[in-house]
Amino acid sequence: MAKPLMAKATAVWLVDNTTISFKQIADFVGMHELEIQGIADGEVAAGVKGFDPMANNQLTQDEIDRAQANPLHKLKLKFNPAAAGEEKRRGPRYTPLSKRQDRPNSILWLVKFHPELSDGQIAKLVGTTKPTIQSIRERTHWNISSMQPIDPVALGLCRQSELDAVVQKAAAKKAAEGGVMSDDERRKLVSTEQSLEMDAEPKIPSAIEGLETFTLGGGLSDDDRKKEEEIPDADSFFNLPAGGDDEDDDEDPRF
Repeated sequence: MAKPLMAKATAVWLVDNTTISFKQIADFVGMHELEIQGIADGEVAAGVKGFDPMANNQLTQDEIDRAQANPLHKLKLKFNPAAAGEEKRRGPRYTPLSKRQDRPNSILWLVKFHPELSDGQIAKLVGTTKPTIQSIRERTHWNISSMQPIDPVALGLCRQSELDAVVQKAAAKKAAEGGVMSDDERRKLVSTEQSLEMDAEPKIPSAIEGLETFTLGGGLSDDDRKKEEEIPDADSFFNLPAGGDDEDDDEDPRF
């Protein structure tokens, strides 16, 4: 629900000039009920001058009378045709100065892990410009050698829900176009909660491709088994030939 201008000053005026309950005033101005009670006790908003909502075209006398007669009635702002559509107007996302130096790192992360996102989606997500995104995509950015991909959610540049919404939108567009996605692309195009619930698929490193059937024991072919049987045992090389000449050599010829 829309809130009045100068909420605290409006609450001061309503406390001083009406008998509307603290709960009704708190709901109307977007404050806590204890804050309104503090205003009445003089502990909160001391020195704040009241702001008349009727003189400023925010409330009508009938609305105030209705709220004073019924403690359950919720105050509503007076409709102002000139303010229609104001909430839909939105400028570029503001990025604090302390985080602007990390913005290229977040763009690099999005370009690397979510290449399906358009430049316009990335620009709205982290508050940047399309030329900057294009320079990072083409690796022509002046500081590309020192940049590291960092999750924009971890940097506080956007919320996880916003990132998931953009990724889901990209997934829907990909499906509508009929594009075939690999397993890696499919995992990138789902939300964080869904990707965490998916089972990890075993992958074989490229360095040992072709060794899937290798075993440490068993599984020998017939030719390999014959070759193994033909190889003599190492102990056989140390066995002396059988014969009786050894005993004769040990006997003394004088006896």
